[in-house]
Amino acid sequence: MTIWFRYLLANRMTLRKPELKDKSFVFKSTVANRVVVSACNNNAQKQGIFIGMPLADAMAILPDLEVFQEIPKQNERLLKALGKWCIRYTPIVAVDLPCGLIFDISGCTHLWGGEAGYYKEIINRLRNLGYDVRGAIADTIGAARAVAHYGNISPIVKSKKQHEALLPLPPAALQLENITLQKLNKLGLNTINSFISMPRSVLRRRFGENMLQQIARALGDEEEHIKPIQVPQPYEQRLPSIEPIRTATGIEIAIKNLLELLCKQLSNDGMGLRAASLNCYRVDGKIISVNIGTNMPNSNPSHLFKLFELKIASIAPALGIELFIMEATKVEELNPVQEILWQKEGGLDEMCLAELLDRLAGKLGNSVIHRYLPQARYWPERSIKAVNSFSEKLEIGWMNDRPRPVQLLNKPEAIEVTAPIPDYPPMLFRYKEQTHKIKKADGPERIEREWWLDEGQHRDYYTVEDESGKRYWLFRSGHYNGEKPSGWFIHGFFA
Repeated sequence: MTIWFRYLLANRMTLRKPELKDKSFVFKSTVANRVVVSACNNNAQKQGIFIGMPLADAMAILPDLEVFQEIPKQNERLLKALGKWCIRYTPIVAVDLPCGLIFDISGCTHLWGGEAGYYKEIINRLRNLGYDVRGAIADTIGAARAVAHYGNISPIVKSKKQHEALLPLPPAALQLENITLQKLNKLGLNTINSFISMPRSVLRRRFGENMLQQIARALGDEEEHIKPIQVPQPYEQRLPSIEPIRTATGIEIAIKNLLELLCKQLSNDGMGLRAASLNCYRVDGKIISVNIGTNMPNSNPSHLFKLFELKIASIAPALGIELFIMEATKVEELNPVQEILWQKEGGLDEMCLAELLDRLAGKLGNSVIHRYLPQARYWPERSIKAVNSFSEKLEIGWMNDRPRPVQLLNKPEAIEVTAPIPDYPPMLFRYKEQTHKIKKADGPERIEREWWLDEGQHRDYYTVEDESGKRYWLFRSGHYNGEKPSGWFIHGFFA
């Protein structure tokens, strides 16, 4: 099926500015140092304005003509947006520049009661949106395009009848070059019927190879390829609704059905889902999208539904949802052997833990979940590293021979300390304008600076407990120096 938007840019402008509905206006662009009319609305066309006319001539015909500057590739962007909206009718939609769309409708029309109901639904919906459109359905793109632009017959060409449909149409219906059209006009060949039966050698010699190619494509003797706006993903499921879905229960049922199909497809290929998107196409033309992600490849429909269930409240059905499309945007191979997550030997059931983390991320956001692994470094703030993957293995074990705080500051903060000399722990310290009297202390633990990375003092760490029972990790930088006070810092907090 092809659709031709007769006044694409003009219709769009009228939708944005309704006051232009009864006025004549055009779009201008520069072609070979000449300012010409690149698009016009129906009112201007009725007054004799046509595309390609010099703007000065158009202004002479209609002095009150309103002129807008055409934005480069504006029609292409608009067609892509309209094409994405039309994905509710078929998964394969392509842009047909300058003002058309091409649908591959194989296996789609029965959902609307056949080709006639399918055609009527799409054309009426686009016209209700404010676009002046014509369309046609045929076995070939060339025939459908020709009938949509120039046909005065039924827009639905019966199967294998494209030859008869093309005969009364003008040569321009074949999308021929201007020089070819001029030659045909001079020879009086004003319909396709007047030359389509001529020997191919004669047509090639007089009009070139392009004419033969266009005829072959229109008749179905040569395939015409299209580039879809959105290439169908390997893991994607669609669920159209006979009646628009307006309730949360209906949305839940649709999600469950889609997940069952998608997970079955993934499991058959030994794949698991890492990220998925659900697009809900509403009757009013809007598309509502929700996304989920998992920490490990997963093909468990019940778990994935729990993640989508958290998003259902954000899906506003309005007048109803007529199509659901679920796509696995990121997949990975399923590993039947469960990796160990936190410990080097022994561990937890990783899939259960990953599913728990998925649900927490769905409620609180991905930013609240972090995973850290140890690395062989002396400096405490360098001894751990953040990792994105929950399947990455430990290279070294966690150090457990000495106590370490639950919360470690990214950067030690300076504090005021009163301490005996030379190597005694502090008696009290002041941090964030609050004084803490120390009742118990343990240390020092000396940690040398990594001299191969930077220069500076070593650190002497103390674990201290104040009068309220709270414990802190403090350190003195460098050796005690009687000539100047030592630098004291707080670096962490124990539970």
